Amino acid sequence: MAEEEMQHKATILVVDDTPDNLTLMVELLRDRYRVKVANSGERALKVAHSAPVDLILLDIMMPEMDGYEVCRRLKGDAATENVPVIFLTARSTVEDEQRGLEAGAVDYITKPISPPIVLARVRTHLALKAAADYLRDKSAFLEAEVQKRTAELVAIQDTTIQIVTSLAESRDPETGNHIRRTQHYVQALAEKLSEDARWAAELTPQKISTMYKSAPLHDIGKVGIPDSILLKPGKLTREEFEVMKRHTLIGHEAIARAEQQLGIHVEFLETAKEIALSHHEKWDGTGYPRGLKGREIPLAGRIMALADVYDALVSRRVYKEPMPHEKAIAILIEGRGTHFDAELVDAFVELQERMRGIVERYRDTETDLAAKLEMFAGPLPA
Repeated sequence: MAEEEMQHKATILVVDDTPDNLTLMVELLRDRYRVKVANSGERALKVAHSAPVDLILLDIMMPEMDGYEVCRRLKGDAATENVPVIFLTARSTVEDEQRGLEAGAVDYITKPISPPIVLARVRTHLALKAAADYLRDKSAFLEAEVQKRTAELVAIQDTTIQIVTSLAESRDPETGNHIRRTQHYVQALAEKLSEDARWAAELTPQKISTMYKSAPLHDIGKVGIPDSILLKPGKLTREEFEVMKRHTLIGHEAIARAEQQLGIHVEFLETAKEIALSHHEKWDGTGYPRGLKGREIPLAGRIMALADVYDALVSRRVYKEPMPHEKAIAILIEGRGTHFDAELVDAFVELQERMRGIVERYRDTETDLAAKLEMFAGPLPA
């Protein structure tokens, strides 16, 4: 028989402790299938695990380990659970057959056998296994494709966010690593809050991931603010500040338009809208743009407010030196229950060493600041 033909033949394992029975089954099957034999339950399990088999013909009455136990072990192992088992036995009562099927067998043939019946049932169950294997392979392939496409979409989303936020950064000489730091503050604070049962349902791992990705868009609306105001080195006039406050509305509207054009609801964009619109609201209702108060302010916006203010305090700006971490924390505590959600401030204070670490990791260097200033004002004087 040609080797190529053998490779396409199904493999059948025959298990029986009687040599004559093994010889009989080998003679019956060998012209159509590759046949392996085992004369005990232990041996059968070893053969089934040493190389793939397509079907097992299994005797019940064997010493040490009977066929029922062999079948249960095969079905309890991920490597062999999908191999069909046909009991081939002299035990012919209804109870025996029921017990065999409950153990996981797909069929039950009594001895003495009828060769045509055995061949027909073997052929049927091999065909069913082939169909099941195809469907499993197809399902696994489709699942892998879905995971691949999902990963591609996530990568595209992340890259798009980076591009858009980089464009926003390019218009603001004071931003530096502000976006990266606030992103990590938001993640750290949300993770801390999620440890409390009161927040766990809302701050799921998926929601925290969404907030982390959405946070860089909090000031995206600044792209719509005139340069004369956005790049002004000194304090803004009352009229200029009113224009500056519009960046929250501009950002929200830009994200909403993108979502509308997409035509489907996307959690990431919903969270981005909340953050862009509400991160300048204050707990006591004196913030902007809508004057929301307390829990009217979305949680994502309340978290972003703390992250944004803390980073502004500890970061260098054109008009100021960075504030010491301890003084910044004192200011956040002072705003507890007025500017900020008191519970969020408490959690932030508990995390202050982690927040300090984020500042150090993403601190703006002299080179970063010089490059930004040169971009907007030309080379610095020697």
